Amino acid sequence: MTPKRTRRALLAACVLTCVTSLPAWAESDEELAREDRIAALERKLEMLTSELERTRSEMALPEEGELTSVYGLGPGASKVYSLAQGLSIGGYAEGYYSGIVGDKRESGATSRTDFLRAVLYAGYKFTDNIVYNMEIEFEHGSTEDAGAVSVEFAALDFLWKDWANARAGLLLLPMGFLNEMHEPPFYYGVNRPDVERRIIPTTWRENGVGLFGTLAEQLDYKLYLVNGFDAQGFEPSGLREGRQDGSKALAEHMAFVGRLDWTPVPELLVGGSVYVGSSGQDQSVSVTNGGSFVGEVNIPDALTTIWELHGQFDRGGLHTRALFSMAHVDDAADLSRALGPLPPALGLPGGTGSLSAGEAIASRMLGVYAEVGYEVLQWIIPETDMSLEPFFRYEYVDTQNDVPTGFVRDRSQIVSSYTAGLHFKPIPNVVVKLDYRNRSARSGEIGDEVNAGIGLVF
Repeated sequence: MTPKRTRRALLAACVLTCVTSLPAWAESDEELAREDRIAALERKLEMLTSELERTRSEMALPEEGELTSVYGLGPGASKVYSLAQGLSIGGYAEGYYSGIVGDKRESGATSRTDFLRAVLYAGYKFTDNIVYNMEIEFEHGSTEDAGAVSVEFAALDFLWKDWANARAGLLLLPMGFLNEMHEPPFYYGVNRPDVERRIIPTTWRENGVGLFGTLAEQLDYKLYLVNGFDAQGFEPSGLREGRQDGSKALAEHMAFVGRLDWTPVPELLVGGSVYVGSSGQDQSVSVTNGGSFVGEVNIPDALTTIWELHGQFDRGGLHTRALFSMAHVDDAADLSRALGPLPPALGLPGGTGSLSAGEAIASRMLGVYAEVGYEVLQWIIPETDMSLEPFFRYEYVDTQNDVPTGFVRDRSQIVSSYTAGLHFKPIPNVVVKLDYRNRSARSGEIGDEVNAGIGLVF
């Protein structure tokens, strides 16, 4: 073979070799590209998984652990404090049926059903030291027929030390058992105790600032300065309508609220609280005669003091709780006359006060209740998360305990109640309630009730 032919043969062999190798090279490049894409997808999946885990942690989803109370608030309202940072969502709801027993229908009461509350909690933890928390409540299923949408509390917390923290905003007053912790799975009975509605007007919130913390790991305290009551809302039945609820609240008179709770052992809690502040808000009541304006009667300062002592003991399945409360209203005689139909300061008919003839704002009111319950399923189904607690509560309320001279005590406001019922939780966050409430007043008829209700928190 000539050199020229030899060169041609070698060139042809090289070309053939390259052509036959192209599919292998192409296949190798495609495999590398596929592996790169898979690696990129795996990295993205890891990033999404990490982000989802972070979001789940910061949102404090309820299934991630049992709800617990923090700083005395309800467990649902306390979720935001367990976050690392970010948004928390929670809430509670309750509805009931109340049937009036037949032999007491002469009282004029009627059976009723009501979806009483649907509540949303929203909180945001900006940092370890700054937390915003609020509750929005929808009442009675509608804004019509006495329904309402309200901000129940909205507080900005500045958390510094265990023993010294600050709070500002629309505050729940730290009085009694239920004003701060009023979620339905955490109290017995379809109805809240009357003492914590008529003497301590739960749910009670006002605008203010305060300090709170824990001393020596056993003593919890709260000290708040808030706007005072509006005495024009006081009634013979109690102080409840004097609340201002943070809505364009008059603040000519402020009030002090303080609370101490001592927990010497985990099972025992004892404590008390006090509210002191004038309620007149520098107001006056107009007086008319024949539709014409005649003059004004000043509302007295009406210094108002409410205090209460409470205790609770829990061990095993046993739960016991007791509370005693009193309220005092200075200038009750002048206040009753100012709100009555015939202000003697002017000696003319046509006063526009809220009281009827003879009615009085009491200078002293009192209430007490005690209850006991026991969880029985622990003996029947030891490993279950369900609970069944029969309970009994005795309650006495007298919002006319002492009335000013010249006024008649309204004995229909002196009421004794005996409530027996069942408190069933299929899971810790959901409750079904059934009870019978026997009530009797010193004067007039008051209906006994059979009550059934549901409640939940998340």
